[in-house]
Amino acid sequence: MADEITGGAARADDEGVHDHGHAGQKATVKLVVGAIGIVFGDIGTSPLYAFRETFAGHHHLELDPDHILGVISLMFWSMMLVVTLKYVTVIMRADNKGEGGSLALLALINGQTKTQRWSRGIVLLGVFATSLFYGDSMITPAVSVLSAVEGLAVYNSSLAPLILPAAVLILLGLFWIQGLGTNRVASLFGPIMLFYFLTIAVLGIISIVKTPGILHAFNPYWAVMFFVTDPLPAFLALGAVVLAVTGAEALYADMGHFGRSPIRVSWLAFVLPALMMNYMGQGALLFREGAAALHSPFYYLAPQWAQLPLVGLATLAAIIASQAVISGAFSVTQQAIQLGFMPRLRIAHTSASTAGQIYIPLINWGLMVMVILLVLVFQTSSNLTAAYGIAVTGAMFIDNVLLTVLLYRLWKWRWYYSAPLLSVLFLVDGAYLAANFTKVPDGGWFPLLIGFVIFTLLTTWSRGRRLVQDRLREAAMPIPVFVASAANSAVRVPGTAVFMTSTPDGVPHALLHNLKHNKVLHERVILLTVKIKDVPVVEDDGRCKLEDLGRGFFRLVLQYGFMQEPDVPAALKNVTGCGQAFRMMDTSFFLARQTLLPSAKPGMPLWREKIFAWMLRNAESAMEFFRLPTNRVVELGSQVEI
Repeated sequence: MADEITGGAARADDEGVHDHGHAGQKATVKLVVGAIGIVFGDIGTSPLYAFRETFAGHHHLELDPDHILGVISLMFWSMMLVVTLKYVTVIMRADNKGEGGSLALLALINGQTKTQRWSRGIVLLGVFATSLFYGDSMITPAVSVLSAVEGLAVYNSSLAPLILPAAVLILLGLFWIQGLGTNRVASLFGPIMLFYFLTIAVLGIISIVKTPGILHAFNPYWAVMFFVTDPLPAFLALGAVVLAVTGAEALYADMGHFGRSPIRVSWLAFVLPALMMNYMGQGALLFREGAAALHSPFYYLAPQWAQLPLVGLATLAAIIASQAVISGAFSVTQQAIQLGFMPRLRIAHTSASTAGQIYIPLINWGLMVMVILLVLVFQTSSNLTAAYGIAVTGAMFIDNVLLTVLLYRLWKWRWYYSAPLLSVLFLVDGAYLAANFTKVPDGGWFPLLIGFVIFTLLTTWSRGRRLVQDRLREAAMPIPVFVASAANSAVRVPGTAVFMTSTPDGVPHALLHNLKHNKVLHERVILLTVKIKDVPVVEDDGRCKLEDLGRGFFRLVLQYGFMQEPDVPAALKNVTGCGQAFRMMDTSFFLARQTLLPSAKPGMPLWREKIFAWMLRNAESAMEFFRLPTNRVVELGSQVEI
């Protein structure tokens, strides 16, 4: 998901790098460091606020040794079950041609289960998980940057008035640089996060040495006893404990960029130990200092002289975590466009050499406005954490449903293997989701509202697009009839005409309108359809499917993966079997622009028709989306009832 900020890192295969010798080792180390910098930014900044919120958040928990041990034990075993078992061990095996993430998993499942009656429900669940991601991508930058900058008040209370202005300025700068590309600074992400994790681990170890009894928290006994002795406070504490595993889905989403092995090695050998040392160090600090250190146990781990440099380091880590989420939003949006859940949007390329480095202005500025509003309205990271978590746990729970289909339908696991695993995962994620619903009145409503709004937009576009295609297909004239009647009656003029059509059968409306008004046909007529497959990448040798319809007419289908961007002129250069090679100066592209009309039998409610019409009007033109030469395009209007 983070091609935009990996600087075009080598795309690893399923098991990492296969090179032998020093070159292979260097490549593996580079991927491990890259994964630490990109993949673990979100979960890496959780120590800034997660442990504090279990005691000082909206559901106050009594500060005593049993509760401290219980909370840290819950955090450790949550990381083991949710991150290590669910994502690192199981779900990362479910790659779609090397790619991961909710949409990649959905495309993989949908490609195998399209004929099933329940497949539409699975698609809707996957789309809703994607919608929740946008809510999460708004809260993550706000809470990460704000919690990091709040360290200024820990260092010197007189600096407290600077926290909000500093956070807003950092976020404004972060979103402003997106359009410039992040290739140059991306190379620094890995080393900075490496140093960050080392620093928080060392601070934690120093505190643990002073109070080694905190190590008892590795024993699950303390997590169990927490629920046995205080079931309601333990349940409510889950709403804050889950903050320790936010960002776990990034391991799966970024698998295509680093490979399984580098991410697994990074997590098990470095990130997990560093996080646990810090959480235990914070717990040991509270053992010694009690409520005096509860305001910010993360920063109080450091001596006063080191607190200001730690604020700077934590702020850099928060910026990197935010950058990964913003880039992830660009990538998810691109996938949603390609899979037909979003209208075409303007996508700018910030690198001439790396196709994955993209920038989507509408998404960038929309996120910026919402993130700044969140900071100004909620004002503190503690208030923001009330809104944080429900989107993550909702997406994690939906991942369990998709995993269930995967295990039973695609991998054909026997029930006595899959049932115990799924029971544990549903129990854990269900408990976290239920605990986070208690935070809805305090701010949890925000990501749910964003999720439902975006879900409505995505499903409306998908439904409206399908209705338009159905209406066009119903009114389309059969190709053999058209070729036989028009080829002899119309004047043929030199050159090539390419008629873009979304349906690979019937005569495009643009062709009918052109013949009706101009009364000519070009010597070579190409009926072109661009199809997006349920796989991330379609290789060049499988790109083109050409059919000779006779009398100078050809049906051409160009196929792309949902991680690729269509480039029609580039693809046409490689097409053979339909006469001379394509020359752009002799080729005209004809596009149809639909105008929607109310239907006597509407396919969806009027309010959704209006939303779809608005999205259609504001969609990026096909000319720019397919990279057609601007001086060779003709647009012809048509009216469609849906």
